Amino acid sequence: MARLLIVLLVSLLGAPTTFAQTAPPTKESIHEVMNRVWSYLLTAAPLKPINGDTGEAISLDNMPQNVALAPTTIQLMTYEWGMAYQGMLRATAALGDRRYRYTVDNRLTGLARMAAHMRANYPTATFETYPKTVSGNPYSLRRMLFPQTLGDAGSQCAALIKADRYGIADGALIPWIDNYVDWVSNRQFRLPDGTFARNTPFANTLWLDDLYVSVPCLAQMGRRTGDRRYFDDAAKQILQYYSRMYVPSKNLFMHGWVQEMDPHPAFFWARANGWAIMAMVELLAELPSDHPQRAQLINILKAHATGLRRLQAPSGLWHQLLDRPDSYEETSASGMYVFAITRAIRSGWLSRSTFAPVVLRGWNGVIARVNAMGQVEGTCIGTGLGWDDTFYLSRPQSVDAAMGYGPIFLGGAEIIDLLRQYPDLWTN
Repeated sequence: MARLLIVLLVSLLGAPTTFAQTAPPTKESIHEVMNRVWSYLLTAAPLKPINGDTGEAISLDNMPQNVALAPTTIQLMTYEWGMAYQGMLRATAALGDRRYRYTVDNRLTGLARMAAHMRANYPTATFETYPKTVSGNPYSLRRMLFPQTLGDAGSQCAALIKADRYGIADGALIPWIDNYVDWVSNRQFRLPDGTFARNTPFANTLWLDDLYVSVPCLAQMGRRTGDRRYFDDAAKQILQYYSRMYVPSKNLFMHGWVQEMDPHPAFFWARANGWAIMAMVELLAELPSDHPQRAQLINILKAHATGLRRLQAPSGLWHQLLDRPDSYEETSASGMYVFAITRAIRSGWLSRSTFAPVVLRGWNGVIARVNAMGQVEGTCIGTGLGWDDTFYLSRPQSVDAAMGYGPIFLGGAEIIDLLRQYPDLWTN
């Protein structure tokens, strides 16, 4: 089997390749990379509660009326952390390293305590009247109490449900799960057919990113409650985004879609495609086996993964604009593909012989971007919708872009379990 996969790797990807010259990943090598990244995050994004009026550091055991978070190198209250927390829990399961779980517990328990404190102290506050802080509202818990977008709610919702299932925070996360779910299910703007949408930059706009900050939350709520309406809504979102944004000739999704735009340009931004394929595997992992849309969703996943496989660079990474090899190779999206495709292989939705070489090479490409400090290099910063390729080609990269960190834990954990599930992959 090992020799067969090596032959497949060479025949599919060409020789020599960066991956062929790199030692195969092992549980130990993956754990070392995760530890490096985890150690960096402890210093770059610590939970540092402060007095919101003075900026003075405080203890959670003795909170003043107005509490907030101190500014950190990587901002803590953002949707990317939902992905990172899920990744750390997944890595705990794969490795048995409870330090990652402890980090999630520390952060989420602390945030839940601070949010409950603010709700009790400002019971009539609204989003508009929530108290200011010495640093301004960016470091407050305002959007935890009063979500305004799917980005405020959905990724965190999925992480909190998974954390609650792990026993983290002893039930204290439940009010915030309910708060987030209420926004996703009942308050987020939708098109008349129920599709999640935004009214920016134009009316009735779809952002592919929104699949990840909605679908996994709905999938986790379906599992948590047994209410199939959550599964139905999640499946509907993927299918309705697919009908508007998938380009069959490329087997890729465009980044944005505007209802009144004609003709409509299509830009295949890598990270947006990462959000989409992660949303699909997160839903399929929870979707009942008899759900009527299950087979259709698996077929979409297969086609999308095939499109991505064809565009992988020799380094193992994928380009910022997927169909533009002159664009830079982007790390966060590459890590997302490694996670999602490996999960799909392990679940039997994708062919192991076809896709195992892709994810193994992809993992080695991703970890080559983790520097000695544990920073993830080559990650595109947060990005709006663009209507020309120059917009995407010129987006800066930053080690402070939090999107690059969660995929290290998610992808690494899946690769560990792939090697555990198929121990002969690299046995001569």
